[in-house]
Amino acid sequence: MASYKVGYFVGSLSSTSINRRLAKALARLAPSELQLVEIPIKDLPLYSQDYDARFPPVALAFKQAIADCDGLLFVTPEFNRSIPGGLKNAIDWASRPWGQNSFARKPSGVIGASPGSIGTAVAQSQLRSVLCFCNSPLMNNVEAYIQFTDGLITEDGEVTEARTREFLSNYMQELHAFIVRVLTVLPRGS
Repeated sequence: MASYKVGYFVGSLSSTSINRRLAKALARLAPSELQLVEIPIKDLPLYSQDYDARFPPVALAFKQAIADCDGLLFVTPEFNRSIPGGLKNAIDWASRPWGQNSFARKPSGVIGASPGSIGTAVAQSQLRSVLCFCNSPLMNNVEAYIQFTDGLITEDGEVTEARTREFLSNYMQELHAFIVRVLTVLPRGS
């Protein structure tokens, strides 16, 4: 069976982020055909068009990390009913310079956790809009807005509630199937 490398972004820059815990849980629950690797965003400077002629090494490495992946997973919190600034900055870097959009035709999924009852629904909606503009095929058949409660996911990514563990495991199986479908229609390098 083919394996797929999935790069994931944690939208929060905090080392104690609940979305970082969620990302660890997703990596643990992923089918064996998916290899999840974090693509860090915290060291990127603020994007400016002034960089387009000569990207700094950290931005070149960031774009290469995306290019090396078969699919992407955005694990995002919601800050002030929107996408976190660090994540939006990373998206801006990856989509530039014009004509060199790293997200084009790259299958992706969006998920997030929040203590609030609607999870990260507003941020995910906005993120989906941005990713559609960036021509990234989005998994839409499973939406995941996780209401995070104390103890739901341990620091090392173990999900303590059986129903949530089953839901997240299914989410990762669906992400795998989606990546296979997209890459069947839009093969890498085509």
